[in-house]
Amino acid sequence: MHGTVVEVERLTPSMVRVVMGGAGLDELDPTPFTDQYVNALFVPDGAPYGAPFDIDAARAGAPEHRPVGRRYTIRRWDPVERLVTIDFVVHGDVGQAGRWASRAQVGDILQMTGPNGGYAPSTTHPWHLMVGDESALPAIAASLERVREDVLALAFVTIDGPDHELDLTCPGKLELRWVHRSAEGATADALVEAVQAATFPSGTPDVFVHGEASEVRAVRRHLLGERGVPKEGVSISPYWRRKFTDEAWREVKKEWLAEVAQDV
Repeated sequence: MHGTVVEVERLTPSMVRVVMGGAGLDELDPTPFTDQYVNALFVPDGAPYGAPFDIDAARAGAPEHRPVGRRYTIRRWDPVERLVTIDFVVHGDVGQAGRWASRAQVGDILQMTGPNGGYAPSTTHPWHLMVGDESALPAIAASLERVREDVLALAFVTIDGPDHELDLTCPGKLELRWVHRSAEGATADALVEAVQAATFPSGTPDVFVHGEASEVRAVRRHLLGERGVPKEGVSISPYWRRKFTDEAWREVKKEWLAEVAQDV
């Protein structure tokens, strides 16, 4: 499956929106989840092929030429126009995915597999709690759009500063709190501190917490250990880990998750 770029938009200094369409998406079978993601496959520099390509053949080639996979949330799927929107976090010209997104032009092609997913806002919980960073923002944004009318959605999102904020919509009663890393006096624990300081309404929330591993762990420990949120049914998982490449993170993630499970 592959998409052909039809539109590119710089949303913030660190986020690029890429909209893709074309016959290569005919195989896309969307899931019912708001955190649904595809595994985007990027062609390394110097590889003797380009997208679209035979995935099995590319993976059988020289190690340095094999496609590099990265998971990205589908921000929006338009079933009528058959367009898929993905918001990429970019940091200059760093990384296979960020470099591709920062250079993307109309007509470019991105190979993908999937989609998969596992979360959608509950239709029975009295309120929603969503916590994350830029990497989780597309899933949080898509999830907020699925919240029921008049139901509270309390969202905490950590970003670099005010110019990294996005306009988010929600049919429910949205209380959105941006946590700026650049704020005076902000610490590495600013996200969990914001959650700790919040007054929660009564009732058990529908919980979605994703993003950087250490922040996710701290928020999980607070919610389950101090707030008494039941661990059953919550969606809490890290997307990435600071100071780790994606490949290095995958090697230790299973062991790390086992350690986290023992926290609470």
